[in-house]
Amino acid sequence: MTHHTTSRATFRRTLAAFAALPVLALAVGCGGGEESGTKDDGVASVPGEKADASGGSAKESGGGSGKGKSAFYDAQMDYVRCMRGKAGVKDFPDPKLSGHLDWTKIEKLDDPTGTGEVTKGGKDNVCGPEMQKAMRLEPERDAQKDYESLLAHATCMRDEGVSEFQNPTMSAGNAVPGGDPDPANPRIDTESTVYKQAREACKGKLLDGLDGMQ
Repeated sequence: MTHHTTSRATFRRTLAAFAALPVLALAVGCGGGEESGTKDDGVASVPGEKADASGGSAKESGGGSGKGKSAFYDAQMDYVRCMRGKAGVKDFPDPKLSGHLDWTKIEKLDDPTGTGEVTKGGKDNVCGPEMQKAMRLEPERDAQKDYESLLAHATCMRDEGVSEFQNPTMSAGNAVPGGDPDPANPRIDTESTVYKQAREACKGKLLDGLDGMQ
């Protein structure tokens, strides 16, 4: 059986699937996924959010027992254990101390079927519930800082020779990653030497939790 290394293009397609969740524009498949603290009127709550007194939604990652960074890390570990067990990805790495997944290591894993299972919660999304729980529990981020980080990274990628690399955008107060102009039909060769050298040169531009985003 031919083994394929996981690709950012595959993960970007995964992100597209989560775009239907309005406040998860920065969702990075359980750990690359970010939510901003901005909630626009009329935006539906995602599963796991609780309505506040004004009819809005309160994020699960607030203070209190079982919440915050510790709960986020624990939820990510549940996802990691699921990926190692049910999904059969024995070498799936531990999350960073911040709770975010380590995409530098994840990208080196083999994808036996070539379908992106390693970045999609396993075959038939067997670890999807654990993935989404971790996404919901991620502590709130500063969307403007995330946008500036993604923009600096995109600019660096173009400067390093990946001319088609797109800038991020802002949508409803959320930073939406850039990267390939068409994630569903990738135009950027992520296996090229130029791309890999650019990734290495520009990785310092990304804030923790944004690696793997674009």
